[in-house]
Amino acid sequence: MSFASRSAFPSRKEFLALAQSHTLVPVCRTLMADLETPVSAFLRAAWPERECFLLESVEGGEQVGRYTFIGLSPFKRIVARGRQIAITEGLGSARPKTAHVEGDVFAVLRDALGGHQAARLPGLPPFTAGAVGFFAYDAVRQIERLPALAKDELGVPDACLLFFDEVLAFDHVRKEIWLVVTADVRNGNAAAVYDRAVRRLDKLEKRLAQPLPPLERRKPQTHGKLKVKHRTAKKDFTAAVARTKEYIRAGDAFQVVISQRFDVEPGVDSFQIYRALRTVNPSPYMFFLRFAPDGPLGARQTGRLTHSSKKSKGAETLELAGSSPELLVRVHQGKVEYRPIAGTRRRGASEAEDHALAEEMMSDEKERAEHVMLVDLGRNDVGRVSRFGSVKVDKLMFVERYSHVMHIVSSIEGKLRPELTAVDALRACFPAGTLSGAPKVRAMEIIEELEPARRGTYGGAVLYADFSGNLDSCIAIRSMLSVGGKGSVQAGAGIVADSVPELEYEESINKAQAVLRAIERAREI
Repeated sequence: MSFASRSAFPSRKEFLALAQSHTLVPVCRTLMADLETPVSAFLRAAWPERECFLLESVEGGEQVGRYTFIGLSPFKRIVARGRQIAITEGLGSARPKTAHVEGDVFAVLRDALGGHQAARLPGLPPFTAGAVGFFAYDAVRQIERLPALAKDELGVPDACLLFFDEVLAFDHVRKEIWLVVTADVRNGNAAAVYDRAVRRLDKLEKRLAQPLPPLERRKPQTHGKLKVKHRTAKKDFTAAVARTKEYIRAGDAFQVVISQRFDVEPGVDSFQIYRALRTVNPSPYMFFLRFAPDGPLGARQTGRLTHSSKKSKGAETLELAGSSPELLVRVHQGKVEYRPIAGTRRRGASEAEDHALAEEMMSDEKERAEHVMLVDLGRNDVGRVSRFGSVKVDKLMFVERYSHVMHIVSSIEGKLRPELTAVDALRACFPAGTLSGAPKVRAMEIIEELEPARRGTYGGAVLYADFSGNLDSCIAIRSMLSVGGKGSVQAGAGIVADSVPELEYEESINKAQAVLRAIERAREI
């Protein structure tokens, strides 16, 4: 196959051969990327779209991950509110069609990704087509029966998933950009399908050659200190912690994560906040997602729009910008991975102080006990979908350093049972024990009783899943949800028997600071 930047590969002949035994075949082109950045490529290619994504990574908190993914022009959307699910096909066409069904959104996603024979070309980036989106924390109601006590103030869907067949992938090692159009050979004559895919590659390349679009600048009212509204008063939060400790002493739970929400009106575009967040708090999972679902969060529309017209068309977009350190679950070629994080210290000002803080964290009996408890919970979740005897703790309690903090991390692995899928693994591990507690179901019942409002995306999952059975997801933390120009940031603390309510309140505030600092910085751009 030719890997010259201007040609497409596979060749037409190779494509026709692959089409004999596959339903989905990627058609690709590579370009030099030494003068391009993920942010500039996103702004040129995807920013004008109503729905798009940017996924980046800093591995171990210190090294840029090999791949960055950009998606535009989704062809399908799944939105779920409870068991009511809207499936829209033909996005971007003149007449998209929406079907309304009732069911389990995890099963709907599993079915949408299944039934394909996707060709895998050698050397391709790990994600070139599939679903990208989020599951809000309350999607757990598809899995467990929980009381409905907290107010739904944000009105966020329980799940919003977009399906992409046009993806740009940065390879930071080879300094290349992959342009990938995944062609569905069931959509007509294979030769015509190939030609259409090549034309789409040409359009993608032209987009990358466009001038950078203008971004919104700071409005006059954003001068001055950012106003942050605490959804929960300090006395109410500390009372919730005290009540949680009573449940723990009574034997109901070992740990429960109690959180609070911070409401803001940033006055700047969410992508500016993402740009600031990726510098303030680089993490293994950095994401910017934009959705324009039908219904309460946006009127049905098609086509592209310019940045300046985005808000004038009457659609209310939902945007999620985040920088999460924590994997939820990853499935790659049948291997299930789970990495609980519990235990945190700030980074030291010197190498000696950094080492001392790590030693102090690793010798803290409370931190170790809490971490081991969450490792056991993770082993149980992974074991629910893994082959008997395949689950192991690959690494137990090691220190992983990030830009501002360090964590105690463990790594759990298992082999996925052959009759199950990556979405089944996500369902088994959702939501993360590190954001709910242990035992998980009882902890979530306590959360529902003591937190005044539903969490929205906080504590849920951001993910991508391809048509070949692979999935990667992170816990939706250190993020800002934006709807209609209003933002919300949420953070919590893990409550155990000897927790001090005032200190747990301060911890929840400290955990929100990375995102709040990013908002402040974006207001200065």
